[in-house]
Amino acid sequence: MKRAKFAFAFGLVLAAVGSAGIAVSAQSDPYASGTAGYDVSYPNACGASIPGSAFGIVGVNARRPLTANGCISQQNANAATTGSASAYINTAYSGAYRKSITAACSSAPAGLTGSYAQAWEIGCSEADTSLKDAGSASPVAWWLDVETANSWSSSNFTLNDDAIRGAADRLHAVTAKSVGIYSTAGAWSTITRGANFSTIVDGEWDAGASACPSSGTKGFTGATIWLEQTGTSGGVDADSAC
Repeated sequence: MKRAKFAFAFGLVLAAVGSAGIAVSAQSDPYASGTAGYDVSYPNACGASIPGSAFGIVGVNARRPLTANGCISQQNANAATTGSASAYINTAYSGAYRKSITAACSSAPAGLTGSYAQAWEIGCSEADTSLKDAGSASPVAWWLDVETANSWSSSNFTLNDDAIRGAADRLHAVTAKSVGIYSTAGAWSTITRGANFSTIVDGEWDAGASACPSSGTKGFTGATIWLEQTGTSGGVDADSAC
């Protein structure tokens, strides 16, 4: 993924959360340990290759939520020639996104009211729209890209948490596939104040090398680290499975 790099230090502060999320069955890690893969997205050429890899991950959006990657069909076709193909979507919270709430996401889980319900509906709609924009692809896993380049509340971090939860809940409900968080420790702390998502997502993908020194390592989200981003190769981002 093409983005700014973030600092990795953060405080161990757990944010209060407004939603318990939808109960789902935990999904297993679809990536074979030690294998290499690549991720491609809208900045890459439509024909960008994923050379000699065990898996490919394709960005559905054009950097921001509710936008579409114009190269997704070709990039999906390329990724499908690897051992397995996954997808990632951008997430964000802004009250302005309420105009894009979809019918399928217009009713938040019980216990959420007011702006917290709306935040969940916004995140749910980001995922719902991405599911449509993903085309005919059938990813083995979905990743939620959580980065500071997108819009977030700087005063009420529970709104950010609930938007991310809404996206995870929608993907779990519709796809029955693994759903994980892609971020850095620094970005996760800035956006969520270190919220523990171990019961909300299945795995973690770290935007930095040496994130998974041993099998079963827990990451900054509280979930097990499945992937680390190791650099670039052939013009695309390279990744490794823990």
